[in-house]
Amino acid sequence: MVNAQNVNKDLRTGNKLYREKKYDQSLAAYNKALEKEPGNAKANYNNGNANFRNNKLDEAIRNYDNTIANTKDKTVKQNAYYNKGVVLSKQKKLPESIEAYKEALKLNGNDDDARKNLQKALAELKQQQQKQPQPKDKDQKKNEKQQQEQKPKEQQNKLNKEQVEQLLKSLQQKEKEVQKKIQSKNQTSSQPEKDW
Repeated sequence: MVNAQNVNKDLRTGNKLYREKKYDQSLAAYNKALEKEPGNAKANYNNGNANFRNNKLDEAIRNYDNTIANTKDKTVKQNAYYNKGVVLSKQKKLPESIEAYKEALKLNGNDDDARKNLQKALAELKQQQQKQPQPKDKDQKKNEKQQQEQKPKEQQNKLNKEQVEQLLKSLQQKEKEVQKKIQSKNQTSSQPEKDW
């Protein structure tokens, strides 16, 4: 009983500090409450909110998950799902945030904020998926190849002066090598083969 009173005292202190926007200090008070009673849903929920305000998003999600796991209170659970959805949206983890909003709406179908945020997350996810390049099928690749082949020959054949010179040099080099081979063949063919 004494422990429960201490937890409630820590929660009241944390709430007061939270209202004063002293989020770091409120976190310390909520953490004290959680040390005494790790499964306390309200302490986890409030700690999640303070972590969110301090931009500690992963910690906030952990707190909301602990709240969901440790409460039978439908309203607290619904709020935890909703807040988890907000955090996940902020992290651009849209599929997960959509699931969190859906869970919140299952618990309270009249929550307009959850419905609006769900619609926003769904629209954002759809937009993201449209921006991502889709894997190309064979026909699409074939069409692209044909388009490339149809480019004007001028563009394909344009070479700068350096490239032309390099090509000429390499051709001359190859010609010399061919000449050498021809000469060496002529010399070797006049000599009799070795008899083994």
